[in-house]
Amino acid sequence: MSEQTGAGQDTAAAEAEAVRFTSELIRIDTTNTGDPSTVVGERAAAEYVAEQLAEVGYETTYVESGAKGRGNVFARLEGADPSRGALLVHGHLDVVPADPAEWSVHPFSGAVQDGYVWGRGAVDMKDMLGMTLATARRLKRDGIVPQRDIIFAFLADEEAGGEYGAGWLVEHRPEIFEGATEAISEVGGFSMTVKDGVRAYLIETAEKGIAWMRLRARGRAGHGSMVHDDNAITKLTAAVARLGQHRFPLVVNDSVRGFLETMTELTGVAFDEDDIEGTIAKLGSIARIVGATIRDTANPTMLTAGYKANVIPSVAEAVVDCRVLPGREAAFERELDELLGPDIEREWVTHLPAVETTFDGPIVDHMHAAITAEDPGAHTIPYMLSAGTDSKSFASLGIRCFGFAPLRLPADLDFTALFHGVDERVPVDALEFGTRVLDRFLRTC
Repeated sequence: MSEQTGAGQDTAAAEAEAVRFTSELIRIDTTNTGDPSTVVGERAAAEYVAEQLAEVGYETTYVESGAKGRGNVFARLEGADPSRGALLVHGHLDVVPADPAEWSVHPFSGAVQDGYVWGRGAVDMKDMLGMTLATARRLKRDGIVPQRDIIFAFLADEEAGGEYGAGWLVEHRPEIFEGATEAISEVGGFSMTVKDGVRAYLIETAEKGIAWMRLRARGRAGHGSMVHDDNAITKLTAAVARLGQHRFPLVVNDSVRGFLETMTELTGVAFDEDDIEGTIAKLGSIARIVGATIRDTANPTMLTAGYKANVIPSVAEAVVDCRVLPGREAAFERELDELLGPDIEREWVTHLPAVETTFDGPIVDHMHAAITAEDPGAHTIPYMLSAGTDSKSFASLGIRCFGFAPLRLPADLDFTALFHGVDERVPVDALEFGTRVLDRFLRTC
């Protein structure tokens, strides 16, 4: 079969595989606690993926990235035009922890019921892994030659910043990604119903930077019963309170402006320059993400101090989750230092820069064409992700990165609440839709 014959057709087997692979990957507990000594399952998941790829004839590469068990798997499908840059399709195998007591369905059951696949990772991001794996197998099995080389990458450790995954690989094994000029991955390509059945599919073109910061205050140790004017805890908590209550300046960059202007066209709701936050609040559940992309944020998340009730400690520490807009890093740090004052030491625990690309070019045209072939009348629009993905590492190689994990979602599904949430699940028909879209996109882009 040629690269064009049957485009978007005869995908029934791949659609069924996408559902099965998503379910089976969820059953492999790949919980990433952030502590390497307690991380489980990444190697087992990587070996599962490698087995499925090898079954249809792929040559796979398995790499443990800097620590035992931190498994990553790669395969390359040659395209018709070797002069074109390769497309990287990447996704992470790990998931955040889940407490079964909080769930109505066991988080590692991979249950397929009530029209959904349930479990931790169903939307973040074993759904995309399942669709990618099924589509990769379909292309290889049917002898379909895409327009250019496609690199399939299944990675470890994204949920803890990629130190043992994409970050390590970019530093130590960049040859794996040789020739890649563009990439697609998670948290993009999903639909939101804007009015009367009209769907907009959000393509991620930008991500805020991740800057996890440790703050430290020092003071004089002493007895808790005495008057004490040099208390590390007092210094630290005052600084943390100032930071947590601070509102950083409002900034609307190109990705956010493009999103808001297109939403105005689709909904008729005016994009009010004088009340941007009010405009965003009218967007429903997606406002959680978009509302966090118009200013930097710094949210205190951890406090550590002391060891006994009657001892004033000499050191107190806090951890703050900072998310920084593209182009704002220098200004953000100046503002931090003014807020914290001279008595507070700060250091980065994790420091990954913001990334942004433009919403244009042939790759965007192919995304739009693949979506609208399956959902006529759909609209594709750019947006910025308030969180981060492995795209941060790959952007450092000069790769243009997009979020494109296509899903057509029910209008009443609160999709953004499912990320890291309880009862995470993905609609079966959304997986089938996404597999058809990926099939079209990968063979033609």
